[in-house]
Amino acid sequence: MNHPLEFRNRAERGLDLDTVHERILHFMRLDPVATYKFIIGTDCQVHTGHTKFITGVVIQRLGKGAWACYRQVIVPRALHSIKEKLSMETTLSEEIAMYFDENKRLDMENIILPHLYQGATFEMFIHIDAGDDENRNRTAKFVQEMVQRVETVGMVPVIKPDCYVASAYANRFSKKPYRPQYEDNEVFDGSL
Repeated sequence: MNHPLEFRNRAERGLDLDTVHERILHFMRLDPVATYKFIIGTDCQVHTGHTKFITGVVIQRLGKGAWACYRQVIVPRALHSIKEKLSMETTLSEEIAMYFDENKRLDMENIILPHLYQGATFEMFIHIDAGDDENRNRTAKFVQEMVQRVETVGMVPVIKPDCYVASAYANRFSKKPYRPQYEDNEVFDGSL
């Protein structure tokens, strides 16, 4: 399937990945002496006749706010396999992570680099909407596979209960069924 790489948040729509990268750099330049977490996470919800995937991209300045946006992907069938849904969520997160190649990561790291001795830090994560507690999570048997996939793209995997970009931010936007005429007029909140 071919899905557009188009992102949005409360303030903007139609953002491409280059623009998302520029917004992230701008946000970091506003306060280079800070602790930053760059996080990607995907959640999905099955609706009648389709499955809606939302991938959140967040640059979090710990204790001092965040800039966030998300991408929507609609699969025109209801996915019921837990492994298929989790694998697709991980794939969509990995797709965005691979855009942020070594050069783009260096762009972000170079903003905080002169301020390391003042406490500035930068880390990159993919939040996986799965948990390893077999008593509470039906996804537990697939967690290790997804964790290994995330590690191969050079990011740190985070699972439940700490995967808030997937389980809270992206989840917020995946709950409403897709309705093309409604989506164009809907107002979205891009904040955490």
